[in-house]
Amino acid sequence: MTNLNLLPQTDWDAGPRTTERSTFAGLEINDDAVRTPVPGTPRALVEFDFPGVRVGVAEYADGPTGVTVIEFEGGARTAIDDRGGAVGITGRYSYNSAIALTGGSVQGLAAASGVTDAIMAERGRKTGFADLVPVSGACIYDFAVRDNAITPDNALGRAAHANAVPGRVPIGRVGAGVAASCGKMSPTSTEWAGQGAAFVQVGELKVLAIVVVNAVGVVVDRDGRVLRGNLQPDGSRRHPIVDGMLAFDPTSAAMPYQPGNTTISTVVTNAKVNDADLAQLATQVHSSMHRAIQPFHTALDGDTLFLVTTDEVELPSFDARKTLSPSVASVGAIASEVMWNAIIESVR
Repeated sequence: MTNLNLLPQTDWDAGPRTTERSTFAGLEINDDAVRTPVPGTPRALVEFDFPGVRVGVAEYADGPTGVTVIEFEGGARTAIDDRGGAVGITGRYSYNSAIALTGGSVQGLAAASGVTDAIMAERGRKTGFADLVPVSGACIYDFAVRDNAITPDNALGRAAHANAVPGRVPIGRVGAGVAASCGKMSPTSTEWAGQGAAFVQVGELKVLAIVVVNAVGVVVDRDGRVLRGNLQPDGSRRHPIVDGMLAFDPTSAAMPYQPGNTTISTVVTNAKVNDADLAQLATQVHSSMHRAIQPFHTALDGDTLFLVTTDEVELPSFDARKTLSPSVASVGAIASEVMWNAIIESVR
């Protein structure tokens, strides 16, 4: 049995990472200057072993804002679980050549078309039905922490595709997570978050989780400690439940939570499951993420998870007349812990 290492030590740097605040008006846009895509500067690289899977990032440094693309050679079946009050999504395909995670809110979804165009060009610009390149994508609202309106576009999507490589995921303030933030109980309590990833193999089963945390909520570890977000004037961080209770105290000066938040994520597995089980896996993993992000799936969030399978590994068999699939639930349990690791890495 492979050593799971699902519960790593946190090794936490507790230093504050405060954000700027936008004026939200009269801001510079893409057309005001020539934008040059850059690969960004990751904090680290997470290695994974998934033949046919490539990950690439690209950014506009003067945003900053960016794109992360996860590509699947030959395409892969996909289930989508989206929740919250402000979901920004494109494609929604059940079979994808790539998933594009992007900043720039709904305008940034244009990056997904760039990924489509780049792959199509590489394949000889064929337009037969079987040659089409489906790419689904989701976006975060990252305008609140930068004083411009620069967004990912077709060219940045193309650049992320050009930068895609097998075997590693850049993490930190990079790609779609370069301007991601969390813990927005007030404008002054917000801290930088970012992009995280984690990978585990159990026997032949493989699970890769990639997440961009841009939540109104804070990120907590497995002991319930607030790791990032809701920063207080004395440098401490407090759980949002305190702010929630203060909101009902007429003598309190508690501020309302800040709008414009989204956590977008992708889980890649090689487990061969039917469409119904694939959808249930997406629900199971997405539901589990509330343990690491609190609060989660609020009316102020637009959270989306893509669950993708490369359909390579048969799961243990079971008698469907007697029980639901325990093996699929086990994959979900493993993937949920891998995702928690990825969330922690997004804010380290």
